[in-house]
Amino acid sequence: MPKLPIIHATRDVHDSGFLKVEQLDLEFSNGERRTYERLKGSGLGAVIIVPMLDDDTVLLIREYGAGVGRYELGLPKGRLDQDETVEQGAERELKEEIGYGAHRLKILHHLSLSPSYMTHMAHVVIARDLYPERLQGDEPEELEVVPWKMSELHTLLGRDDVTEGRSIAALFMAREYLAGRFNA
Repeated sequence: MPKLPIIHATRDVHDSGFLKVEQLDLEFSNGERRTYERLKGSGLGAVIIVPMLDDDTVLLIREYGAGVGRYELGLPKGRLDQDETVEQGAERELKEEIGYGAHRLKILHHLSLSPSYMTHMAHVVIARDLYPERLQGDEPEELEVVPWKMSELHTLLGRDDVTEGRSIAALFMAREYLAGRFNA
């Protein structure tokens, strides 16, 4: 494995309040120097939750994606609040987005969005033993909850409204974990 490059300097380039662009002056182990730009996460990271209604049924949500200009089917997710653990954030987002809490939460792993130019990380959490409970969230409209069989995960991939990579990866992680093939 190559030695990590030396970071000689970082600079904030632009701040939109939501996105921050940072420049890094790097020196690689072979002496080559480059300036890279990356989007810097604003906050403590995020959670993406795989809520299991039963052993084979995951609860997805249909939510408007401004980046792609259409409704997408995916998993509940959100940013972590100040002084909130991953489990607390997952529990809060579940209650806000699908109207359920969970008696059992397990952190499976974490995902980057695009490690080449973003620092943001999302923690993948599987939620089981769900119970009904709703919290007021910050969504502009009520989200449609769509049950989906994990045994039919392969059919989900062919849908035009399922394109978010984090949701797809988290669903496969959860499926492998539940089958005993992935040890979180």
